[in-house]
Amino acid sequence: MKQLDKEKIKLQYLAFTDSLKTILISTQDEDGKPFISYAPFVKKNGKLYIYISQIANHFKYIENHPTVDIMFIEDESQSANLFARQRARFVCTAVNIGNEGHEDIFQSFGESFGQGMIKMLKGLDFSLFELTAREGRYVVGFGQAFDIDLSGDKFDHVARDGHTPSA
Repeated sequence: MKQLDKEKIKLQYLAFTDSLKTILISTQDEDGKPFISYAPFVKKNGKLYIYISQIANHFKYIENHPTVDIMFIEDESQSANLFARQRARFVCTAVNIGNEGHEDIFQSFGESFGQGMIKMLKGLDFSLFELTAREGRYVVGFGQAFDIDLSGDKFDHVARDGHTPSA
């Protein structure tokens, strides 16, 4: 079996999450059914921040059920098969922190999405949520999985699909 290079895969994970601008969010609707949507995000100081319209369905669903699943996922054009795509999934706690006093976070959004868009959103009905991620799982296509934390400091190979850790 080919030697597993965890450092190389960790760098791949960090480059992957740093290159994305939106995450897939799963929460629950009023009936407890899964509700899935995308949201723009930034990573800052070990946390994720998303910006959501107060009139959007997922705003009220997150307010009512603050434990959410999020997934960083490779661009759909990379592979038609979700299970073959590079992805990282975390369980998070979401807290609406409003828009006041978070200029450093808005600066990060501005760097990713443009200052004009952030200025427009702040003038509308959008609100900032802070997501605190617990441990998650990073999957590299078929067969290789790692238990991780958001920053990639914890990066443990998981035996899966007949594979065993080799490093």
